[in-house]
Amino acid sequence: MIILHKMRKKRRLTQQQLATISGVSQQAISSIENGSRQSPSVETLYKLSRALKCTVDDLIEENGEEGA
Repeated sequence: MIILHKMRKKRRLTQQQLATISGVSQQAISSIENGSRQSPSVETLYKLSRALKCTVDDLIEENGEEGA
């Protein structure tokens, strides 16, 4: 499970601010956060992790449902 919403809120960013910083569209960020986009590309995860100053692994929560 992607925990983008939690990481974004921790950094006190809006979806639009994260979109501007990361180069990932606000629509894509919204889709990832609401679960309608379950498997973002590695490139997207990399851009988001750089913008949030974390690792890709930090964005992925393992619940038995999804691994890495």
